[in-house]
Amino acid sequence: MSRTLWMVVGVISILGGVFALLNPLGATLAAEQLAGWLFLLVGILQFFAVFRAHNTGAKVLAAVGGVIGVLLGIELLREPLQGILTLTMVIAILFMATGLVRTVVAFGLRGTAAFAPVLFSGVISIILAIMIFSGYPQSSTFILGVLLAVELISNGISLVMFSRSQPAQLV
Repeated sequence: MSRTLWMVVGVISILGGVFALLNPLGATLAAEQLAGWLFLLVGILQFFAVFRAHNTGAKVLAAVGGVIGVLLGIELLREPLQGILTLTMVIAILFMATGLVRTVVAFGLRGTAAFAPVLFSGVISIILAIMIFSGYPQSSTFILGVLLAVELISNGISLVMFSRSQPAQLV
């Protein structure tokens, strides 16, 4: 890909992130619907995997995964507000779990250059989880949108920087 294309994609990502920050409820709903469609698609693809699997265990695993994915996708698309509440709780739990793991790992890295950044990352994840839990269910109306915005902006900045590091290509 040319550096101009990387730059354009990066700028679009940043703009998408800014728009998501300006309307976090809309971005939250969009993220929930996107998750619903992705679960549905992955569930359907799992059904195709059943026919490609060579042993019974793999076929059963693919079929069960397909059923779960399709049902979860349908439910998220059918009940978006309940989906937002559920996804927010799942994210809070994941933040808490990864924060605790990172914090424990950090103390195993004492004396190394990785100690402070890993500990900082773990503490930030724990703080974010506590903030989500303490504001739940009200935090559900905006947290997915804010997280989407941060991801889009972060991704956009990295793509813009990447584009600047690429050598110019002659067409």
